[in-house]
Amino acid sequence: MSISIENKVALVTGANRGIGKAIVESFLNKGAKKVYLAVRNIQSTKELEEKYGDSVVTVHADLADKNSIIKLAETAVDVDVLVNNAGVGKPYATIGKDAEADFAEQLEVNAYGLLRIANAFADTLIKNKGALVQLNSVASIKNFAPLSTYSASKAAAYSLTQGLRSDLGAKGVTILSVHPGPIATDMGVAAGFSDGASPSLVADGIVSSLKNGDFHLFPDPMAKQFESAYSGYAENVVLAE
Repeated sequence: MSISIENKVALVTGANRGIGKAIVESFLNKGAKKVYLAVRNIQSTKELEEKYGDSVVTVHADLADKNSIIKLAETAVDVDVLVNNAGVGKPYATIGKDAEADFAEQLEVNAYGLLRIANAFADTLIKNKGALVQLNSVASIKNFAPLSTYSASKAAAYSLTQGLRSDLGAKGVTILSVHPGPIATDMGVAAGFSDGASPSLVADGIVSSLKNGDFHLFPDPMAKQFESAYSGYAENVVLAE
């Protein structure tokens, strides 16, 4: 299903920096009517508020807190396009004394957080014939050993995104799964990638993919290498009816 961002109300989690901030700016530059900036620290969006004025609304959101997400959905009842960008990620291998705790922390935000967002906003997105965009990763389809627990948490999120395509897609909601490679963000640098692609590639790619009605987006040069290798499996298995 195709959806244009023009004149739409959007909500972006983790909107204060990196990919999230780029998405906000791309949406507004391409005609979005309003964007909710969903962040844990409501003081962190001052720059966007000063730049865009009444076109943005800062709201509190913590993906690890179910009640926070329920309150968010009760506030943002006019959302057409929801982008679940917020996530956690840090280098941690499969073997390590704190591997279990690290995996649990990343699952809490990256996978359970998606479940909370999807369930809280399902009725609104169905009513508005809207879209849910999930920021996954190339790590969701291949485990990178130095980022093993992160990769596993994103694999869980990607699987849930496929489930949402079946559940909400049948009710008129567009679902988009985004799989960037290394991006020039604080998280990317912390993971050891100093030459990541621009966040704007992800942001502008989302706008185009929503308009095209795509399910997968591989926005940057590394991600496109994955897309080329993965396309046959995606078409014949993931997207098979």
